[in-house]
Amino acid sequence: MEQQIPKRRVLEQFAVIAKAVGHEYRLELLELVAQRERSVEALTQLTQLPVGSVSQHLQQLRRAGLVTARKEGKYVYYSLADEQVLTLMSTLRRVAERNISEVNQLVAQYLADDQDLDAVSSAELLERLQRDEVTLIDVRPPEEYASGHLPGAINVPLEELEAHLQELPTEQQVVAYCRGPFCALARDAVRRLRRRGVDATRLNQGFPEWKAEGLPVQ
Repeated sequence: MEQQIPKRRVLEQFAVIAKAVGHEYRLELLELVAQRERSVEALTQLTQLPVGSVSQHLQQLRRAGLVTARKEGKYVYYSLADEQVLTLMSTLRRVAERNISEVNQLVAQYLADDQDLDAVSSAELLERLQRDEVTLIDVRPPEEYASGHLPGAINVPLEELEAHLQELPTEQQVVAYCRGPFCALARDAVRRLRRRGVDATRLNQGFPEWKAEGLPVQ
């Protein structure tokens, strides 16, 4: 029995992480700081949650070792602790999709208008990029793009897409990507491009998942 005590203490620490990711708001905050370092105020604006709630959730993530914080003046900025947090998030999503039927039902409802939007995998996109067969656009905000993006990607924020249509080559397919597999920005971009007669598709994941796979980034 005594031999089990150290093991249980280790498992207890594992449970700290499990508890930290056991809330939808904290998972949303992790997704946002996976794009770039953000202040509490920026996260409050993006999530539309009370600043006190955001701060408390971030503190719990910090205590679990999932995010780090630094203070600059009167602002506190948060970022992911390391790349393994991205792997944890991707694994959590895949396990939920494979084993919880309600997840697939909710995703199907959420993406009901996107059933006709095909997508390419990271492996396929990497091959096509190496053969210079596609034009890759990152439709996230400029500050997220500047913090890291897929190699060769052009930053065309969704709200500026119409203004940059003439700059996109007509002889190549356009592939759009954004924050993650459930991010609507890339889907909206593909719809708009197709309405303008552009051959467009999307990456089936986002920048954090691409990075978690160990694929090249800039």
